[in-house]
Amino acid sequence: MPELAELAGISVRTLRFYRERKLLPPPRREGRIAWYSEAHLTRLRTIAALLERGHTLGGIAELLAAWENGRDVGELLGLENAIAAPWSQETPVRLTPGELADSFGAEVTADHLASAVELGYVSVDGEHVTHISRRLLDASAALVREGVPLSAVLAAGREVRAHVDALADLFTVLVRRHVIDPVAEGCEGLPPGGAARLAEALDRLRPLAKNVVDAELSMAMDRRVRAELDDWLRQHNRP
Repeated sequence: MPELAELAGISVRTLRFYRERKLLPPPRREGRIAWYSEAHLTRLRTIAALLERGHTLGGIAELLAAWENGRDVGELLGLENAIAAPWSQETPVRLTPGELADSFGAEVTADHLASAVELGYVSVDGEHVTHISRRLLDASAALVREGVPLSAVLAAGREVRAHVDALADLFTVLVRRHVIDPVAEGCEGLPPGGAARLAEALDRLRPLAKNVVDAELSMAMDRRVRAELDDWLRQHNRP
């Protein structure tokens, strides 16, 4: 056992714990001698890799049970990757006080900073501020330069967050009901090949939600801007 633990880079105590949790199959015994094989070392390295990916020991036990029952663990991990892959591609930005002032000028106040922190746009680390998104930062700064108060930008951001959360709920329920649930219908768990089919479907669906929202928002802006412009012209062209 000590030799196996050393090869796997873990302690003997950890190895015993894995055996107690039935994460590791029992060794082959000849009398009082326990023989561990290359398969045991492979299993320990697999456990270590799954732990690094953030799996709990309970989740690892389920994956290993699926493996032993003939299901494809790689397929299950592929589904996990498809689900866990970020939908956003935002780049955080770390700013000094001077850089923050360059973007927002006199609008940088303690109250506005507190509102941005509460909204989740920024986090504060000493004198530095990290914004969660380069695109949102640039858009907010551009609105302020055009004369929109930062307080109004932050209030709008709060409303936008509520609306997009509702949209995300809508798409999530839609996909769950019509894509995910039918795959497992009539089965206990996922059928063979089901995880791979779901992973592929999620990859295909990933850009669709963005495309729908972008198209609908663009068309809505066309309608609203035209209506606002027509109303403004009527008010300012009265005889």
